[in-house]
Amino acid sequence: MELCHDIAHLAHVEMYTDKFEESLDFFTRVYGLKLSGRDENSAYLRAWDDYEYCSLKLTRSHTTGVGHIAYRASSPEALERRVKAVEASGYKVYGWIDGDPSHGRAFRFEDPFGHIFEIYWETVKYRAAGEDVPALKNTASAFTGAAPRRLDHLNLLSSDVSEFRRFMQTCLGSRVTEMIQLDNGRIGGCWFTVNNKTYDLACTEEHGGGVGRLHHVTYATDQREDILRAADVFLQNGVHIETGPHKHAIQGTFFLYVWEPAGNRVELANAGARLILQPDCETVVWTESDRKKGQAWGLKTIESFHTHGTPPVKKEH
Repeated sequence: MELCHDIAHLAHVEMYTDKFEESLDFFTRVYGLKLSGRDENSAYLRAWDDYEYCSLKLTRSHTTGVGHIAYRASSPEALERRVKAVEASGYKVYGWIDGDPSHGRAFRFEDPFGHIFEIYWETVKYRAAGEDVPALKNTASAFTGAAPRRLDHLNLLSSDVSEFRRFMQTCLGSRVTEMIQLDNGRIGGCWFTVNNKTYDLACTEEHGGGVGRLHHVTYATDQREDILRAADVFLQNGVHIETGPHKHAIQGTFFLYVWEPAGNRVELANAGARLILQPDCETVVWTESDRKKGQAWGLKTIESFHTHGTPPVKKEH
């Protein structure tokens, strides 16, 4: 695998909600994110150790799903290199935008399936004040309860994972750490990274008949026990627990999936200490028979995990 350097990390995700106040209450009071600020249409949220002003932009809308996915470049020069690569790629380009309260100008483009991406360099770093000042100087803000630590990854749906892989490799320089190879020759899913994390974005096959849909957004916890406690918090607050806590076979993360009030799927996950440090590591390939065994400890994947995405569609295959 060729190591990538131009993109530093997944920076933030914009999520649409048609139940703005209910979703905001969930993400702050129940899920445990912090509110950095808000404007007329959006709330800017972050986990307690996210260094940027925003890792989840929650936007009021008539629908649900993902507004855009943002990556931060590793330098101004790296940003310009990536822009040239995107412009030469043949994919749909929107061009430069001015940014928002959380970051400076950004370059926007679109994958073949309707998901909008942006890359930027200039950012607004979070500055803790008052009770949010951390006791330890090497964390971004105070730790409260069992809140998620940082944005970890998201999963997008597409009708052609192979084409999405080409998009990620061409435009972002991503590499594939793990993938699902179906018996019919199609790729059922790919897990991508731009750094030494095991993955920051996944793409799996769209089985609901939708276009440009979101499967889920995930924040990481320090330890598995945080997720076990969160399950009780979700239960107490009437949140729909879809599946878990359990351990994924692919990538080995300990997981818990719930639906926030508008129906967007969100996850808490713990990957342990797993990193991809081997510079010449090969992609791990999972077969269809591998996947039929279920998750790591035998939990079968429930049907809604294959069909539910946002925005919702009436058609399900």
